[in-house]
Amino acid sequence: MNALVGQSGGPTSVINSSLMGVVDTCLKSSRIDRVFGMRYGIEGVLGNDLLDFSTVDPALLTGLRKTPSSGLGSSRLKLQEEHFVPILKQLRKHDIRYFFMIGGNDTMDTIHRVVEYAAAHGWEMTGVGVPKTVDNDLYGTDHTPGYPSAARYVALSVLQAGLLARDMQRVDQFVVFQTVGRSAGWLPAAAACARQSTGDAPHIILLPERPFLHGEFLQLVEEKYRKHGFVSIVCGEGITNPDGSPVSASQTRDKFSNVEFGAMGGTSAAMILHQIISNEFGWRGEFQVTESLQMSAADRAVDLDFKEAYACGREAVKLALKGHGGVMVTIERETGANNTYKAAFGTAPLSEVANHERPMPDKFIARNGMDVTPAFLEYARPLIGALPEYSSLPHPKRKRS
Repeated sequence: MNALVGQSGGPTSVINSSLMGVVDTCLKSSRIDRVFGMRYGIEGVLGNDLLDFSTVDPALLTGLRKTPSSGLGSSRLKLQEEHFVPILKQLRKHDIRYFFMIGGNDTMDTIHRVVEYAAAHGWEMTGVGVPKTVDNDLYGTDHTPGYPSAARYVALSVLQAGLLARDMQRVDQFVVFQTVGRSAGWLPAAAACARQSTGDAPHIILLPERPFLHGEFLQLVEEKYRKHGFVSIVCGEGITNPDGSPVSASQTRDKFSNVEFGAMGGTSAAMILHQIISNEFGWRGEFQVTESLQMSAADRAVDLDFKEAYACGREAVKLALKGHGGVMVTIERETGANNTYKAAFGTAPLSEVANHERPMPDKFIARNGMDVTPAFLEYARPLIGALPEYSSLPHPKRKRS
């Protein structure tokens, strides 16, 4: 019997570690003859574009574990009814009995639908999902592989840009940094880990879980400016107005009906916030939109993230070999010695993961809706790791009217 593995959706810095966790474990199993990789997600199955991993140089595979982006190529193809017949034909042709995909909600839905269709037509397979998303919004898991590294990217960016904004405050009075994250605030919230002293950036964090309130926002901007001499703002790309409309004003949607916040013709939330502040106060400022860089910055990746990503891939194969399919591998947080972070593994049904998102809980969001709580910092800091400490010359306090 053979196995098939693919990657789907946006990449992460550690998604190839999950891929190699699956591949290595399959190749070592006496019950799996060959393991195929689908090029560009499920499109590789439809086009018979498969890679036999037994033919790949082992040294190349070892190096792939620390290589960012999606080694097999990715896809956002939304399955239609006409796709299932040719998919099943390829599964039969290559004797695929174990089916693995690495991705987010939509990917888990793909696994579930393909396995269910195959079973209904007499072809039994075991399908297991491996979690992946920098958004960290997958149901049933403490966090997703890819999030710790992306969160560290955000925290480091805001830490360093905050020093720049502080020292350039006589030129630019504010800066807005935008993270990815369609409907969950886990990534913008990670910026709070950049703070090391009172007054450090960021001063305001806008989360998709809370509506953007124009008046309250401007009031807080002015308050922070008077207190610190500049304002550092972090926002998620998916923040919305009270009526649910995106602050970014983008009208473009992908094939899964998700708003494409970075799409051509749309504006970013950071640009809109920049305009709002400039129009209100007449200040000069910057906006920083890094888009997919936080999804592929291996130079800022977390070693813990690489290890957990690989372990999730291995766990998926172990579950499949035991006949435990229809699930996604989950990471469960446990308390280790001296109250340290420790991870274990569990499962969540694919059907539930596909149909649910995991927003930030209320206990992680500050009462004013524009910051995080100490509870979030306790959650995030073990994942992100220690950040560098920079020196600062003493600054005399400026009197403000």
